[in-house]
Amino acid sequence: MTRDDTLIRMANQIGTFFESMPDRAEALAGIAKHLKNFWDPRMRQALLALLDSADTPAIKAIVREAIQAHRDMLA
Repeated sequence: MTRDDTLIRMANQIGTFFESMPDRAEALAGIAKHLKNFWDPRMRQALLALLDSADTPAIKAIVREAIQAHRDMLA
């Protein structure tokens, strides 16, 4: 398993946890806050680079949406 695969798997696990929240905006903010508080800046930068790459990985829609909505905080 590559580092990229590991980052995607971890991000999707976070997304799965927050997916069950009834308030979508709160869930998106929770995902972004978790990534900001618990992921090393290098990990966040690598995840952002994966999202920006032409070969987009299989990241859950909620994770993608959270990153897009809160990208400034994560960069």
